[in-house]
Amino acid sequence: MNAVGLVAFALVGATKAIREEFDVFGLAVVGLATAFAGGATRDLLVNRVPLALRAPGEIGLGLLGVGLAVGLSVVLDSPDDHPVALLSDGVGLAAFTTTGAIVATEAGLPGFGVVAVATINAVGGGAFADLLLDRSPFILLEDFYASCAVLGGCAYWLATAVGATGSTAATVCAVATLGIRGVAVSLGWTLPTAQSLGLARTDEER
Repeated sequence: MNAVGLVAFALVGATKAIREEFDVFGLAVVGLATAFAGGATRDLLVNRVPLALRAPGEIGLGLLGVGLAVGLSVVLDSPDDHPVALLSDGVGLAAFTTTGAIVATEAGLPGFGVVAVATINAVGGGAFADLLLDRSPFILLEDFYASCAVLGGCAYWLATAVGATGSTAATVCAVATLGIRGVAVSLGWTLPTAQSLGLARTDEER
């Protein structure tokens, strides 16, 4: 799960950097940050040295994702909007949500901790990459994205609560996260804003 997430998220992050016309070092940094920042935060929260620093081979997986992004940019005009990138993003989201839930469970965290760490693991890298790209993290502004990780983490916790084995709970988490994300993309789901709910004035009203 972790290996799949690393390659997928590095690809997604690097394609965003390519669109912003970063140089090759910059796109590698953004790609690797997308792949590793969430997992590093996860590891710090459970009081262990980040896996990226203990397993150098994982950097190779991240660089593989960056290389794939460069390859896509050669043959596609907008690789970050291509179905391959969107699918990679969904797969990475599901993989990292599951990885975070497993690590949190092994660390003995309660249900809330499992869901929180799963979500941070899944979306932390993307949020950090957006800061490197000089924009507000998109998970706070648009799209039904982080919510998929929250729901996937809840699915994992519920599966373990009813006695499912670790592998079964992991499968439930991954399928739920990827399935919900797929439906959200297909139907254009977004969360409401305070303005749309009538709780705050719009710019035109001001």
